[in-house]
Amino acid sequence: MTPSGVLETVLYAKDLDAAEAFYRDVLGLEPFAKSDGRHLFYRCGEQVLLIFNPDATKIPPGPGSLPVPPHGATGEGHVCFRASAAELDDWRRLLEHKGIVIEADFEWPKGGRSIYFRDPAGNCLEFAEPRIWGLA
Repeated sequence: MTPSGVLETVLYAKDLDAAEAFYRDVLGLEPFAKSDGRHLFYRCGEQVLLIFNPDATKIPPGPGSLPVPPHGATGEGHVCFRASAAELDDWRRLLEHKGIVIEADFEWPKGGRSIYFRDPAGNCLEFAEPRIWGLA
């Protein structure tokens, strides 16, 4: 057997208020669930983007809580959002309009374009055409 896909992706940010403002005001995402000081959960297509405060997720669950094991990461993470070639131009204009620095914008040697930028926690975010991975 092999997994049929990725269901969720996790990034970590200590300042969840700044993360929520960024993902709402820049990327247009609204959390469908949140817990002050612990997490923000977003739907993104058929996947879920989870943003956790790493300090909070290292704490083992208490009695009566869901038995999710402690987890966390330090340093910058990365997530790539799917976008068409036309959408990439629109995203670049929107990001620049919002004052977000584009760190890289290039065509991959085997085809497809990516743009890279950062969220307030320093996570490296990317918009890319699926064809960079040979996907439609």
